[in-house]
Amino acid sequence: MRVLRLYFAVAISGFRRYATYRVATVAGVFTNTVFGFILAYTFVALWSVRPDLGGYDQVQALTFVWTGQALLATAAIMGGGFQEELQERIRSGDIAVDLYRPVDLQLWWLAADLGRAAFQLLGRGVVPMLAGALAFPHALPTAPLVWLYFLLAAVLGVVVSFALRYLFALSTFWLLDSTGVNGLSMLLSVFFSGMLLPLTVFPGTFGEVVGWLPWAATLQVPADVLLEERRGLGLAAAFGFQAVWVAVLLGAGRLLQAVATRRVVVQGG
Repeated sequence: MRVLRLYFAVAISGFRRYATYRVATVAGVFTNTVFGFILAYTFVALWSVRPDLGGYDQVQALTFVWTGQALLATAAIMGGGFQEELQERIRSGDIAVDLYRPVDLQLWWLAADLGRAAFQLLGRGVVPMLAGALAFPHALPTAPLVWLYFLLAAVLGVVVSFALRYLFALSTFWLLDSTGVNGLSMLLSVFFSGMLLPLTVFPGTFGEVVGWLPWAATLQVPADVLLEERRGLGLAAAFGFQAVWVAVLLGAGRLLQAVATRRVVVQGG
């Protein structure tokens, strides 16, 4: 129980930390909203030509855009959060101090990232979604239960995103410069999450494959849950898909962490 209180306190601290960056939050809301309008008008043009593109009608496609803007910072689709901070601690050697703490390293950073995500959803996600709903036709659900399902899918998506970023961050134990790794992480996340286009738009085998990649769990699945594209057994399958990737990626992170911490090298300090 005491351990749970500790991680809850870490999550609260993560929430408060990002809440102090008010100017950055306002700038982020503005950026998300502008980018949402650009994507929305692009989708209007696409769906005017192909009304059933990706299995969505135009209203659903527009709702998908603004759901993506709500989850962009929440699930750190374009990177950020703890990743660069952890990489810097590894490079400086401060990670040795973290490893001596009587807490689990992975769970510590996960708790902090969940606090960050909670603030980003409230601070940067709600306003762009409301702006999109006011400016464009939308297919947002009215049933509270659907919103609860969406929140659960969003939380699982954040954990999948964390687990992916944690793996990329741990690569710093072997790499002196993580710039390329971070760029690759962002590129994969943006393209394979559904941020630019719903994954159902991609044709044939390629479309099937990208739908099974872990990045789909961060945006595509929560968006489909909100759009009520996943119901009944389909909804259970969506949560199962996310849960499997949570288990696989967190497990891989623990294995890589165990290997890395056996050969901690202090770089530059």
